Amino acid sequence: MTTPPYQPGYPQGVSDKSKVIAGVLQILLGFFGAGRFYMGDTKTGVIQLVVSIVTCGLGSIWGLIDGILILVNGGVDGQGRPLRD
Repeated sequence: MTTPPYQPGYPQGVSDKSKVIAGVLQILLGFFGAGRFYMGDTKTGVIQLVVSIVTCGLGSIWGLIDGILILVNGGVDGQGRPLRD
């Protein structure tokens, strides 16, 4: 197995996390910030959870929009690597 080519600006290549799984988790379970926890972005996941609880569920719209953006644009994992397709 060969090593992937160097990608400038991205530490250690591409993430082992899938953007499809992250996006679907975020759309379905955005209230809990599940997609962000899966990606390793626990800070944002906790913030999404707290906002959803404080706003009595209205903050879960953030998770829905975030999930769509992850599916369309991709994203980065907790180490700053781009999510794989």
